[in-house]
Amino acid sequence: MTTARLNPITTPRFEDRAEKARRNQGEPGSATGSRIRANALAAFIGKKAEIDEMLARLQALSDDHFGFDPEAVNWGSVGSLEHVASDLREITHFLFREGEYAR
Repeated sequence: MTTARLNPITTPRFEDRAEKARRNQGEPGSATGSRIRANALAAFIGKKAEIDEMLARLQALSDDHFGFDPEAVNWGSVGSLEHVASDLREITHFLFREGEYAR
């Protein structure tokens, strides 16, 4: 059985980085961990607000037939909505772990 030979020049530097990463990993109660979690939570809440705004705009547009005149709908209109439906299907499959994302 062969063992990996460690590079004596880079190994101490790697070990220092690994130790620093372990210290900053965010154990409960550590100031760094709390700050990292608080920053992640703030970013998460910001992204959720962004999504909520997009969903509200989509709902309003849907209520208005996506801006299409019902009297002038043609196959191009259908193709446009199919494209939107396909993108939304991908998103819902991802979020609900369906389709190709099913476990």
